[in-house]
Amino acid sequence: ALVSVGAACLLIAIKLVAGLASSSLGLLAEAAHSGTDLAAALLTFFAVSVAVRPADRGHPYGHGKAQNLAALAESAFLVAVSFVIAGAAIARLAGVIEFEVEATRWTFTAVAFVIAIDASRTIVSLRGARLYRSDALLANALHFGSDLAGTLAVLAGLSAVALGFPAGDSVAALFVSVLVVAAAVRLARRNVDVLMDRSPDEATRSARRAITGLEPPVELRRLRLRRAGGEHFADVVIGVAPGAAVGQGHTAADRVEDALREALPGIDVVVHVEPGALGSDVRERTLAAALTVAQVREIHNLALLEVGDRIEVSLHLKLPGDLSLDRAHAIAEEVEDAILSEVREVGSVRTHLEPLKEAAAGEEIAVDAAAVELAVIEETGAAPRDLRFVRTDDGIVAFLTLALGSEGSLADAHGRASAVEERIRRAVPA
Repeated sequence: ALVSVGAACLLIAIKLVAGLASSSLGLLAEAAHSGTDLAAALLTFFAVSVAVRPADRGHPYGHGKAQNLAALAESAFLVAVSFVIAGAAIARLAGVIEFEVEATRWTFTAVAFVIAIDASRTIVSLRGARLYRSDALLANALHFGSDLAGTLAVLAGLSAVALGFPAGDSVAALFVSVLVVAAAVRLARRNVDVLMDRSPDEATRSARRAITGLEPPVELRRLRLRRAGGEHFADVVIGVAPGAAVGQGHTAADRVEDALREALPGIDVVVHVEPGALGSDVRERTLAAALTVAQVREIHNLALLEVGDRIEVSLHLKLPGDLSLDRAHAIAEEVEDAILSEVREVGSVRTHLEPLKEAAAGEEIAVDAAAVELAVIEETGAAPRDLRFVRTDDGIVAFLTLALGSEGSLADAHGRASAVEERIRRAVPA
């Protein structure tokens, strides 16, 4: 931005001196144009200084839009000056204003020097815009690029004058005006879109592809994307399985955030998790309906029985142990009503209430493990992989790990484990 300020000051001086000396309307127009460059460069410097401030309480999304405001103001400068240049060029072509243009050698030298400065500052601003994703610096680059094209047009006009076509300078000035207005309109449209939070099409497509390509998939319900100060901000709503735990929903949200940051580096993401669409499975819908009651802490032993053309449900609810029985009963009725309302196939619901147990104290103890190991061997044909004992207020607890064939089903494995438990209880009643 500072390079732009210095270049604008130098160009004003060169173009003004050369234009007055040669009476070139094109060069004088370019001098006026560079005057707006100076104002725009100062505005850009101020905007960039504001934009780099970190987010604060009053501006939680940062100050990046200061750059877009500056770029919009710069486009207004360009349009205003272009109309003045166009008016003077038309008046000169119509003969209302008389000027004799002198296309001398040193005038061409000055123009060549201006072209070199225009090209260098365009490249500097464009590199800075890409490096820092700065809208204000990009506006500068477009502005200076139009200056370069305009100066080339002035060079062509002066060449036409030197070849005996006096109106060439005015035609060049008119061409510069049209060129600058077109650039200003594009610049204004781009920054108005940002200020109005228009969703950037290409970035939105990239974000949507990143989310829908996740494995395992998540249900994308809404994606809102906006851009400010070269940064992207996304609000995403996803659906997860209705029975998923909070931790599972959080993990899904983390996967979405990681995918978006890979697709659009530096993006700021907020993900909201909702229960996904309910499937056709009655058990899944029953569990999801029961979990909508806020006070429920745990559900287990969910059983579905087909009785005639109806389904009867029984389940165990775990609630805080310090609740009164009256309050616990009311919560159970809420669960029953929720299931009957959401799952039309269910005709009746029965709930069994249990207190939610807090963590109990225990200590690891040494116990003769021979009887337990023998029970495991008799049932599975192999000793347990791991075995240890813990004493609690409710008695001794045995923790053991069984090795079973991987080709069997989970139901078969659970049956074998239950048989092992019964053998151990018979062998070691304590």
